[in-house]
Amino acid sequence: MNRLYIFLSLILAILLFLPQVLNNYWLEIFILIFYYAYLGQCWNILTGYTGNISLGHALYVGIGAYTSTRLAIVFGVSPWAGMFIGALLAMAVGLFVGFLGFRFGLRGVYFVLITISFAEIGRLIALHMDSLGSFMGLFLDFKPGFWNMHFRGNLPYYYIALGLLLFSVVVVRAFEVSKVGRYLVAIREDEDAAESLGVNTFKYKMWAIALSSFMTALAGTFDANRIFHLNPERVMSMGLSIEIILRPIIGGMGTVLGPIVGSFLITLPAEWTRAYLSEVGRPGLHMVIYGFVLIFAVFFFPRGVMPYLTRVFKPFLNKREKIKRREA
Repeated sequence: MNRLYIFLSLILAILLFLPQVLNNYWLEIFILIFYYAYLGQCWNILTGYTGNISLGHALYVGIGAYTSTRLAIVFGVSPWAGMFIGALLAMAVGLFVGFLGFRFGLRGVYFVLITISFAEIGRLIALHMDSLGSFMGLFLDFKPGFWNMHFRGNLPYYYIALGLLLFSVVVVRAFEVSKVGRYLVAIREDEDAAESLGVNTFKYKMWAIALSSFMTALAGTFDANRIFHLNPERVMSMGLSIEIILRPIIGGMGTVLGPIVGSFLITLPAEWTRAYLSEVGRPGLHMVIYGFVLIFAVFFFPRGVMPYLTRVFKPFLNKREKIKRREA
């Protein structure tokens, strides 16, 4: 395991140094990779570890984005503070959704439907509220400075996105090895059996959705202050919810590195082909390629890529452990 940590530390060092050799276009791509990996990690907390599938996580992104933006416009609150207020509001909504779903024993497609319903309700509210910009959305005035989370160029956003991703990895890893994480895995594998052994499944699933919605909303503030424009069709759409879930599904649900691997495998080729095909006069063709990549991944890696990578590298790691034990 020590070699694994050394390898991951090396990857982190490369990512910290990488902006020194990247132009603004590639910085944008890596920001998107980190952003979607972070959102996938947040979704992974709920679905990857409890098995309760959510198709409405864009709701929490929108709540975080709109709350911090309105606080900044009306009261001059810094996004660094507003993001946590928005996250608390998103957590309250998530707990309400969870209470309705888990208290009444909704599982499978029924829980999926309730998450979709609340996400659509949130999107329609934002579309028809004048205070939230209605159909036009909200536009942020560019006020460069750390306090306003507005920066010239992509470099600061690169490091903020990387920081969010590292934060999610630490949280999910701590969550995974804790008692709560072990209970959630038991719930995912067999909820009825976990209940029979005395696990309070309702309580622990509420913990999962609270943490998942809270962390998801933080990304909404980041996105709003990077794009300077909020529109319900972008930050609260079903399309965003699907983009969020694709990363952990392709990378491997219920694993710490799965959403990160999935984000690199999906975002990097998708953005590169989109830009290249637009230049050569084939806009839209990248979505066809994107679809074929997803079909290929689902057929050949139905449990995600991470379980297969683990299987490939496990003999090597076990061999190193045996050598260390022999030397000791």
